[in-house]
Amino acid sequence: MKSCCESKSGELAELRASQGKVLKILLALNASMFFIEFTAAWWLGSTALLGDSLDMFGDASVYALTLYVLHRSVRERALSALVKGIVMLALGVIVLGEAGYQALHGVAPAAHGMGAFALLALAVNLVCFGLLWRFKSDDLNMRSTWLCSRNDIIANASVFGAAILVGWTGSRWPDVLLGAAIAALFLQSAWQVIRDARVELRNAKQAESAQAAHEQDASSQAPDAPPSSCATRSCCAPPTAAVVVEQTPASSGGSSKCCR
Repeated sequence: MKSCCESKSGELAELRASQGKVLKILLALNASMFFIEFTAAWWLGSTALLGDSLDMFGDASVYALTLYVLHRSVRERALSALVKGIVMLALGVIVLGEAGYQALHGVAPAAHGMGAFALLALAVNLVCFGLLWRFKSDDLNMRSTWLCSRNDIIANASVFGAAILVGWTGSRWPDVLLGAAIAALFLQSAWQVIRDARVELRNAKQAESAQAAHEQDASSQAPDAPPSSCATRSCCAPPTAAVVVEQTPASSGGSSKCCR
């Protein structure tokens, strides 16, 4: 019968294997959609679609990082989450800058193409969201990954709505305003992930310090000399000065040491 520790270790290994398979699928889907959406955004002149494509790129980076630290320590996983937060922060700043540029110099994007690519991205992210659902509470990394997927669905649906408004009004402003809103969502999520990662890093550091102190305390309490009883000594351990060995009378034919 397996011990509790062996059983838990097996369950954890199985969980990590399941997470790894899902993350590889998500990485492939998001990397593919980044190239498709990024090309479409420049072709159609859509700020919102550009923001969504950069979000796909950020997600692909997130999934790659999560795969890298999947079997590593809590501290390394927290560092990965911190990097994810920084990536999301950078993407938010980029999209916000593009929205500002389009507000001053842009024109209305092609609404039909914008809506079609938004629907394609929405379908892909719904698949990703469904695959991640059962892992969303496993640890900080999987939760941050799930949050990315949730944000993607909101962004995709919003881009589709903006495409309808652009087609209806003939104005660029629905696209520009949505681009700014996506940027704000990036920034809010980045703050949340960075905050949680810093807490996780502090907890990991405290746990490492406590473990080091425990090991040092255990080492300082260890006995300096082995017990003097022959029954508890290794038969081939050399005698020390602290062990007093009594000799038997000469007629007994030898010594009473454990080792001759």
